[in-house]
Amino acid sequence: MFETPRKSIKTRDAWSESQEELSETQPVSPVGTGNRGKKKKKRKPQQHAEKQLASSLQICTGDPCERKEQSEKRYTDYDTDEPILRGIFQIGKKSHDVLLTSRRVTWSPIQPETPTGELLFHQHMECVELKDVFTVKVKRRRSAGQQTGGTLLGITLFQCQKKGSKLKNREIHFNNMSTDHCEIWFKNIKEILSGFQNRPKSLKVFVNPASHKKEAYEIYRDDVAPLFQLADIKTDVTISARKGHALSILKESNLDAYDGVVVVGGDGSVAEVVHGLLLRAQMDAGRDTDSIFTPVRAPLPLGVIPAGSTDIVACSLHGIRHPVTGAMHIIMGNHQEVDVCSFSSFGRLLRFGFSAMFGFGGQTLALAERNRWMPPGQRREYAVIKTLNVYQCELSFYFAVLLRHSPPVPSRWFSLEGSWSTTQGLFLNISVMAIPCLCSMAPRGLAPTTRLNNGSMALIAARNTSRSEFIKHLKRYNSVNNQFSFSFVETHTVQAVKLRPRSQGSWSDNVSEDNRDCEFKNPPIISSEETYLWNVDGDLLEAPSELLIRVHPQLLTLFGVDVEEAEEPHTKCSCI
Repeated sequence: MFETPRKSIKTRDAWSESQEELSETQPVSPVGTGNRGKKKKKRKPQQHAEKQLASSLQICTGDPCERKEQSEKRYTDYDTDEPILRGIFQIGKKSHDVLLTSRRVTWSPIQPETPTGELLFHQHMECVELKDVFTVKVKRRRSAGQQTGGTLLGITLFQCQKKGSKLKNREIHFNNMSTDHCEIWFKNIKEILSGFQNRPKSLKVFVNPASHKKEAYEIYRDDVAPLFQLADIKTDVTISARKGHALSILKESNLDAYDGVVVVGGDGSVAEVVHGLLLRAQMDAGRDTDSIFTPVRAPLPLGVIPAGSTDIVACSLHGIRHPVTGAMHIIMGNHQEVDVCSFSSFGRLLRFGFSAMFGFGGQTLALAERNRWMPPGQRREYAVIKTLNVYQCELSFYFAVLLRHSPPVPSRWFSLEGSWSTTQGLFLNISVMAIPCLCSMAPRGLAPTTRLNNGSMALIAARNTSRSEFIKHLKRYNSVNNQFSFSFVETHTVQAVKLRPRSQGSWSDNVSEDNRDCEFKNPPIISSEETYLWNVDGDLLEAPSELLIRVHPQLLTLFGVDVEEAEEPHTKCSCI
């Protein structure tokens, strides 16, 4: 358990009581004479080794100093930093010689002296980089029910350990019952850790309790909140009561007291918070969102804890759907600049987001939302089977020309040359994505040619074709084969896209001839209304007949890193 920090006049009391402490609770059991004898027997080798090493580290002249130099040379070859502290701790069941520098903690087992008086050191050394450590705690043993005090055992380092894309917490215990010894080590390590930048101390957290299987709150309470508490991060938690709740808070509240914002939910929840953060930034900067404007960056980074059914943003950011990994990226202050799209119509901003799909993608989401009484997997498959229609559109886009800069300069990258390129025809689906959109059903991404911050969007247009060919295209997202090698699929790297659905009467004969060999029997969709459905980051958007999508390089900072491929089991849709 951890104690609440309290102030004290005495220096030692201030150290022991003002820091959160790690405690071990053990039942009290009677110890007989035989047990006491065994305990002494165990401590004797440790005390002997410590005494021998301490004598070898004393300032002296002659041969003893040569032994000291030999013992210290082991660390000099490994760590070029100046030593800050050196001491003895028990790690596991053995005593270790431990060295602290500004970059790492290094330790190796202590061996007794040989008959000639020389110290034998085990050549195997271990270390932990302090950049991977997120907190240090004082460790005490307490009896059952004891809330304060207790027997000092030593200090514990908490390390962020990486295995593939997954991050987890590792505890390293350094045992020493000397109060003065532990106090010096604790304060020095704490001071070093406080110098790392970007690690948040206060967070605004939004939890969507309705996400996916309604497990978001339990995920935050059981997996994430304990880690934030361990890292001494203060949190202000809001449980979303309705759609748009987080957006209204972000627009109206003062965010100056926070070092970041966290969302626990699916892609729809992430989309709402992203839009809220960026919209608030435009409001504070006095931008007119009813005109074509250049948006300003969001001042606070955003952390994503996956708790949805697909979690495309989390997979693209972390490479895996793992709440603890998302929490550790936040705690460690890992920052990743990300491109963001703006969606506007006739000069009026509709929203910010990462990706959008029109046609098959939009209609599938709309049908799935109307059948939320179904289980998530069944609902998704039902929607895929029922929504495969063709749409008449005029598609215009600006090609993105990437420019090379020297490495220190972030790639704002593209410069636009020429004019809009325009094509007309019948389309099954049109996707525009500023991030790779990794997920279990597309481990290489729905848009594998783009990156989180390369300053461009991937435009993927699937023209009219037979149902069987389109399904083959969909299935390849889950395989190693190229999903874009079909003749009816075209891809472009763009900076802006304009989509204008058209009525049937506006098409010329040659456009119809381009599609005369298609086996698709459904008639083109001609909307009788003034709005069309878009799937924007897993959320439905009703847009007017013309939609302009622009990419804005590195407009938002997320807690995470760029990844190449999702590291999780592939999920197949049984309907295809």
